Amino acid sequence: MISVDNIRNVFQGKINLNHSLASYTSMKVGGPADYFLEPKDKADLVAIVRFFQQNNFPYMMIGRGSNMIIHDDGIRGAVISLESGLTRVALEDELVMAESGARLTKLVDFCIQNSLGGLEWAAGIPASVGGAIVMNAGAHASEIKDSLVDVDALRGGSVVRVRKEDAGFAYRTSSFVKDVVLSGRFRLAKADKEEILKRKSELIARRNATQPLSLPNSGSMFKNPPGTFAAKLIEQAGLKGKRIGGVQISEKHSNFMVNLGDARAEDVVRLIDLARRTIYQNAGILLELEVKLVGFPEHVLEKVA
Repeated sequence: MISVDNIRNVFQGKINLNHSLASYTSMKVGGPADYFLEPKDKADLVAIVRFFQQNNFPYMMIGRGSNMIIHDDGIRGAVISLESGLTRVALEDELVMAESGARLTKLVDFCIQNSLGGLEWAAGIPASVGGAIVMNAGAHASEIKDSLVDVDALRGGSVVRVRKEDAGFAYRTSSFVKDVVLSGRFRLAKADKEEILKRKSELIARRNATQPLSLPNSGSMFKNPPGTFAAKLIEQAGLKGKRIGGVQISEKHSNFMVNLGDARAEDVVRLIDLARRTIYQNAGILLELEVKLVGFPEHVLEKVA
């Protein structure tokens, strides 16, 4: 078993033991992590991940936790938070570099301040840059890959630079799902700052009008099947407003599940299962999760993921 002293030999950041994860996810559910680590910087992150890999010790990354549901019993091993030590956004020649723990909204605002357009579609999305890259986040007919040039990632113990063309980007996925994304570089076009700001304001207003942002949620729960929308299928199945425990299918947007205040991860999974079974029975379509279930046993993942 790895001890705190073992970790301290290679790690400079903060270490917390048996640390609750609920506040680190946008759904606000989930139990504790055995170890919760906050790297000092990119080099610190690489060092601790290599250490865990060499010792076959389980670990996972967390940014803003906007697309994950963590088990009520928490996570065995280490959870590494990127939100304190890997948040730099800067110009590198003609490109914008953003570290993986930077908030996507920070990247958007940085681009706007530098009169660079093309990422304003991401305004208001509660994700980190790393998480957005791994899942190829998207909205309003745009995706993160559209402006991306390349990604620095820890892959198999080595830091590599992966071109966008080699990153396996597809709808809500990429080849980085088993890597540790360190940073991404983006190419954006010069644009009128006032026009970009106007576009950002319009998109945020639309987001506020159509999504249940006043309650904790994990964003879109299901991927949209080809040719239709998950929200439409859920509403047609009569599930809008359906509640199990402290979780409800939002009455404002049917592809969102909201925490009414006392939700548990178990409630979320039960509601996911109900929605998938009902829609399969009604429409013959098996919805695929957009969120990640973390820390759940294999039999649960096989049933709902």
